[in-house]
Amino acid sequence: MSASGIGTSALLAFQRAIGTTSNNIANSATEGYSRQRTELSNLTPQFLGGSFQGQGVQVDTIRRISDDFVNTQLRNSISDQSNAELRASLAGRIDDLLGSSSSGLTPVLQDFFDAGQDLANDPTSSAARTVFLTEAESLAERFSSIDKRIEEQRDIINGQIRTNVEEINSLTSAIAGLNREIVAKSTQGAPNDLLDQRDRVLNQLAEKVNVRITEQDDGAVNVFVGNGQSLVLGGNNRELVAQSLTGDPRAPDIGLATSGNPVNISRFIQGGELGALLETRTGIIDEAQNTLGRLAISIGAEFNQQNNLGLDQNDALGADIFDIGAPAVRAFPGNSLSANPAVSFGDTRDLTTSDYRLSFDGTDYQLTRLSDGETTTLTVDGDGIAEPVDGLIIDVDGLAGAVDGDQWLIQPTRNGARDLSVEMTDPAGIAAAAAVRADRGEDNTGTASIASVRAVDADAPDLLADAVVTFDGATQEFQVGGESFALGADGVTTVSFNGWEMEIRGTPAGGDTFEVSSNEGFPGDNRNMLAMNDLADERLVGGDRTFGDGYNSLLAQVGTRTRQAQVAQQSADAQLEQARAQREAVSGVNLDEEAADLIRYQQAYQAAAQVISVSNSLFDSLLGAFRR
Repeated sequence: MSASGIGTSALLAFQRAIGTTSNNIANSATEGYSRQRTELSNLTPQFLGGSFQGQGVQVDTIRRISDDFVNTQLRNSISDQSNAELRASLAGRIDDLLGSSSSGLTPVLQDFFDAGQDLANDPTSSAARTVFLTEAESLAERFSSIDKRIEEQRDIINGQIRTNVEEINSLTSAIAGLNREIVAKSTQGAPNDLLDQRDRVLNQLAEKVNVRITEQDDGAVNVFVGNGQSLVLGGNNRELVAQSLTGDPRAPDIGLATSGNPVNISRFIQGGELGALLETRTGIIDEAQNTLGRLAISIGAEFNQQNNLGLDQNDALGADIFDIGAPAVRAFPGNSLSANPAVSFGDTRDLTTSDYRLSFDGTDYQLTRLSDGETTTLTVDGDGIAEPVDGLIIDVDGLAGAVDGDQWLIQPTRNGARDLSVEMTDPAGIAAAAAVRADRGEDNTGTASIASVRAVDADAPDLLADAVVTFDGATQEFQVGGESFALGADGVTTVSFNGWEMEIRGTPAGGDTFEVSSNEGFPGDNRNMLAMNDLADERLVGGDRTFGDGYNSLLAQVGTRTRQAQVAQQSADAQLEQARAQREAVSGVNLDEEAADLIRYQQAYQAAAQVISVSNSLFDSLLGAFRR
């Protein structure tokens, strides 16, 4: 090739290099832009005069400077940061709600206990009775108010879940479209701008959910979520749906659309905003609502039970103070029948904060505790009533026609705070007095005395009937109604009969008697009110916490999760900043470097033009020599 041809090849090559550098400078502030570099190579040399002579330069490609590993790190950091930031924000809202002195439960709960103490001090006071009932109503209203505000946060989260699913579907559709364009243009060279655009969309997708990317030989990428569920395969994308797949209309699941029913992949979703929303709903919203509900149910059930064991101002056994509602039960979509099992509370001290799944395998019913996956096969009697499990009594008698695979969601405490209400309307119904009293026989000669007597079974038909306990010196036993109770070795004997329990201390003599009778006609008695007040200090919530401790543990749990999310956000912010800096170091545009390249290419372009000029001058001189 002539010097003119060599100069022309250089002129064209450096012209494209200048264009590439100019494009880098122009896009230095464009988000997601990867700098480009013109790759040059020498043309095939020509063999002349026993040696090879160069023939100039050519442009091989416009290379996009990008590192897949760095890009993957950036996507993961984006996913982690958006997840931590949203979790911290959502957890902070619940923490503020529960811990606030104006909206929290602690001050109202204390006022309720204080009103009970005031009533115990003066059980005949109508004012004290009215205040106690009013504070009970305030307590129920505060439970309901907190539950309502938690439900509002649930609504917000559910709305954001649906919005995120729509955005994810839009992004995956865009990625599939870009895949098709990239594959179509790859035969003509690397479509750098389309690759940058796809990376930007992938980063936007990573904000929504953690994804895994694999690249095909033709340049298209596949996008996977969870444990391998595909969202994009080449030029095709699959959509997600947000709808109830487990029977709870208040908790839409994430499903992968198929030709049939969506496949529930909620448990596989991690990272990003969608992962944060699901984690917060399950780990904070559900847990807070269930814990608050169990506390409300426990307070209502315990005070009801104790009030039932005393006498009100009308000398009748006390009625329920609170209405505690019932467990929520919902059939799974696709069940063979719409009927639900009848579920009621047994011993509320055995309640947990977990939800449950009842399933039928064609023969037996299994109850699975969703918090830890423990499954119990129910033992059902002839009436269809199963033995209690975790404080729940399940009646499956109405499920005739159930088939293998039918399932029901049971939420024992989910609505407990919402459903708690004061059933009693008349303050006279508060049973401050004990139901029974005991008297020592006037002719007793022993030193035994009555330490206490109390009702223990409000349903016993003869609870208020008179009964005489006699000590038989020959057998050293207390006898009543044909039942015998041996004298305690330590001088303490407990006699249980007709739904009451009496403790006798000391040494009785043969023939000593103790009479138990109704406590009617003693309006100043406050023993049952004192027993109600003692409930505040007993570990009745879950069998290991007081009422106050039950709420404080919820505050501590939410506070801990909030702090963990805040620490995770700080760490994720730092990691994202580092990942972005690393990406900029590899793919970002350095204006100083580009300016230096622009000058270098400009000088090379001018030199190539000079080569062409010299070549033309030599050619003209050669022609002039022949003319002479």
